[in-house]
Amino acid sequence: MSYEAKMIILSTENLDESITFYTETLGMSLKFRDGAHFAALDGGPVTIALATAVDHPIPGKVVVGIKTADVDAAAKAIEADGGAIVKGPYDDAHERRAVVYDNQGNGLVFYSPLNR
Repeated sequence: MSYEAKMIILSTENLDESITFYTETLGMSLKFRDGAHFAALDGGPVTIALATAVDHPIPGKVVVGIKTADVDAAAKAIEADGGAIVKGPYDDAHERRAVVYDNQGNGLVFYSPLNR
């Protein structure tokens, strides 16, 4: 099974201020925004996501988004090897997801686009 680290999800309490910081200070372009709670910025090969507690998988933590073909198998592997499942696997509006901690307590989100 292949895994691709595609996104780093950062916490913010003020999405507008965070977007301004990353676009004006760091020169990243805004790829997508969902209201006042989520934005994705072009960080080159990795997307930098900014999320408030409404949309953040583990608020207050840095979480790495990893694309995989089999979210369920990835979550089982994490649990079998000393990590923990926080939420999932589950389907949201766009993708199958599982929110997990690795064996050292780092947050990961495994995701796979839904074929709809």
